[in-house]
Amino acid sequence: MDATMTVYALETKSVIKTYTSDSGTIQAVNDVSLQVSAGEFVALVGPSGSGKTTMLSMLAALLQPTSGQILLDGQNLAAMGEVDRVSMRRKKIGFTFQANNLVPYLSALENVELMLRLNNQLDKTGRLRARELLARLGLGERLHNLPGQMSGGQQQRVAIARALIHNPSLVLADEPTANLDTERAFQVVETFAGLIHEQGRAGIMVTHDLRMCQYVDRILQMQDGKLVRTFASRDEILSLARGERQ
Repeated sequence: MDATMTVYALETKSVIKTYTSDSGTIQAVNDVSLQVSAGEFVALVGPSGSGKTTMLSMLAALLQPTSGQILLDGQNLAAMGEVDRVSMRRKKIGFTFQANNLVPYLSALENVELMLRLNNQLDKTGRLRARELLARLGLGERLHNLPGQMSGGQQQRVAIARALIHNPSLVLADEPTANLDTERAFQVVETFAGLIHEQGRAGIMVTHDLRMCQYVDRILQMQDGKLVRTFASRDEILSLARGERQ
């Protein structure tokens, strides 16, 4: 390999996703190529129907592209069978959703440890790491609370801990602040961004709330299935987050 080549945690090459219906072919994602480095937090934005949710589903190995490559740590998710994709989701990918999807009868600590159990990592070191991560997220006194005993912001922080606990290469967040008030939303995204940078993960957040983009390193804008614009400078990102430009 050329020593000057950049190695990305995540890279997509000419990804296309089409659906066929009675009314014809729908191109949900159209020739999208992007790269995300380890320790980089990126926002994926765009109007409803722009293709960002379909793109996120393919990055999460939940959906196969019609064509193109999705390289995670150099392994092509698009070429894998279902068994291998399930293994990659479990080991290499962490995700949080608009709905936290916490197991209601498990405590905060047990919800986080569940990810370790699925990866055969629930040993003394893993248990300690789960406690430390929840404490880092301000939940040290909520370890044994059930989801129903916690606020929306606290539940979302448990979901973040669960997404990060197994040391994934890629962390995905789909509208993580949609059900939170503004103050808690800012706190959640700021904490999430801090952990991605600190732990050296590649992170992608889909959001409709451009105010949250002040915490990301780049903004990727999708429209009609295409990646149409990238905002990379700090001034551009902050201007967009403040609503000064579209």
